[in-house]
Amino acid sequence: MTATAHDASSPNGSRQFAGLVLGAIGVVYGDIGTSPLYAFREALRPFAHDGVTPPEVIGLISLMIWTLTIIVTFKYVLFLLRADNDGEGGTLSLLALLMKKTKTHATIFFFAGIIGAALFIGDAMITPALSVLSALEGLKLVTPVFSPYVLPIAVAIMLAIFLMQSVGTAAVSRLFGPITLVWFVVMGIAGLLHIADDFAILAALNPYYALDFITHAGFVGLIILGAVFLTVTGAEALYADLGHFGRRPIQFAWFAVIFPSLALNYLGQGALVLKTPAAASDPFFLLFPDWALLPAVLLATAATIIASQAVITGAFSLARQAIHLGFLPRLEICFTSASNTGQIYVPAVNMVLLIGVLALILSFGSSEALATAYGISVTGAMVVTTVLSFQFLRAIWGWTVLAALAVLLPLFVLESVFLGANLLKIHDGGYVPVLIAAALIAMMWTWKKGTLLVREKSARNDIPLAQFIRSIERKSDHSPVDVPGTAIFLTSVPDMTPNVLLHNIKHNRVLHERNVILNIRTASRPYVPEAQRVTIETLSPRFSKIQLNFGFMEDQNVSAAMPLCRKAGFHFEIMSTSFYVGRRKLVGDPNTGLPHWQDQLFIAMASFAIDPSDYFQLPSNRVVELGEQMVI
Repeated sequence: MTATAHDASSPNGSRQFAGLVLGAIGVVYGDIGTSPLYAFREALRPFAHDGVTPPEVIGLISLMIWTLTIIVTFKYVLFLLRADNDGEGGTLSLLALLMKKTKTHATIFFFAGIIGAALFIGDAMITPALSVLSALEGLKLVTPVFSPYVLPIAVAIMLAIFLMQSVGTAAVSRLFGPITLVWFVVMGIAGLLHIADDFAILAALNPYYALDFITHAGFVGLIILGAVFLTVTGAEALYADLGHFGRRPIQFAWFAVIFPSLALNYLGQGALVLKTPAAASDPFFLLFPDWALLPAVLLATAATIIASQAVITGAFSLARQAIHLGFLPRLEICFTSASNTGQIYVPAVNMVLLIGVLALILSFGSSEALATAYGISVTGAMVVTTVLSFQFLRAIWGWTVLAALAVLLPLFVLESVFLGANLLKIHDGGYVPVLIAAALIAMMWTWKKGTLLVREKSARNDIPLAQFIRSIERKSDHSPVDVPGTAIFLTSVPDMTPNVLLHNIKHNRVLHERNVILNIRTASRPYVPEAQRVTIETLSPRFSKIQLNFGFMEDQNVSAAMPLCRKAGFHFEIMSTSFYVGRRKLVGDPNTGLPHWQDQLFIAMASFAIDPSDYFQLPSNRVVELGEQMVI
């Protein structure tokens, strides 16, 4: 966000702003930029038997353009980009802000947040599969010889995309913006050249035709709405990527490039179908002359790969937020850039997404079949964001209930209608995102619930830290042996004596000359300034308490934070310092605590958590681990 604060009128500011705009075009809008490949085609499919009439074509295009206008332009670009948490956007970022500012209806907002996050992950599986298949199917128009190779090529591309995640996307990212910019320009020109096929399509700019179509379409209109909503897939990325590019570059890119290109392309597809009804079979690729078809397919494939990369990166960022907010266990997070902490790789999430994407491609086999599974996750996530936005207007901006309802109720009703339309596709494949989201919701709910249970059980045997210090400093025949050096004990409950400290005294019968109780706290804001990173409290001549504060978007690197402790007045020699961490083995008890299935799920999830010493990046040769067993 700081990059956007520079004066755009200066040469450096202008170049930086242009770079952010180009980056936003490549990353933020990569997903929504692939929608023209399949959205209008799928909306026309219910008319395949009887043929589509000119009023229906104009009504459909009008619906698509005004859906983009209302949901993307008004809701996301003009409103939600202002609803930030210290510059960061996204469902979990908004949830963290609300849970910090308001305590009312906390349970409702918690479940709303994890539902939105789960739906986003489901979207991250379906988007790459649908987009890449849609692009590659254009090869069939070049020559039918390619038809048997579409699925194998799609699988190969997906394997390559997911395998390259561990290397990092810094070099590839520099190509995202220019390629996607070319893609949008080509789309806009292709559509513009075909508007002359039938200028009657320009009537679609009048919202009357969208309303007229819906009011007269009957039940089939609901089915078509599910396809129309495909035009706004990727809109959540606008909000989720707010912190990467800033509000102004994202807004400028939308109004200057993205929206005009999308509108022109949809108008061009509509005019082509008005002139040549047979073009309804694939109106996007038939916009191009034969000589340009293969280059268009290759460019579309590149654009869909970029869109896939963007949504995968978004899933990694969301997983990191979920881990830091306590919705998932500590998974391994790899940083693929020395200068940009936003470029991360989460191996466990990458593997889950890869398996899901390949399963979708091989089981559905075509973009036409997969399109029926799409939409539910997107519309569901949008409804959740609108619900959270209502509380944001009231709690953060101080709006009255009536004012907030006046702004958001029409959006909520519209998105609920779209959600209902997409739910009609449950039996045709729409169950896929529902099952994915349900599984993820169960996992996040179980982890949160299990973590609270573990904390409660631990608390029963906790000894207040002040009481322990008083007792340990009273010398007796049973006092532990004093040893030189510094011991740092990690704990999540800073006012209680860490179990690992008690176990060390119990089993080793020693106490260091300096002892530090280290608590690592995740703030409800994305970033914490270095000046606020460290808090030190002296408890006694031998005991101190240090709290390290990190934002939920930051790498919780203890080794990197230790020099800040020195600056704050805590001096130590690393070679005479040991970090003590606890390792807990969980055993399920069907008669107490969680239901048996949640016991097993929680224990399984805990087994995937990485070692605390790795997660917090403690000095590898200075760590001592002590274990305990706990029945849950």
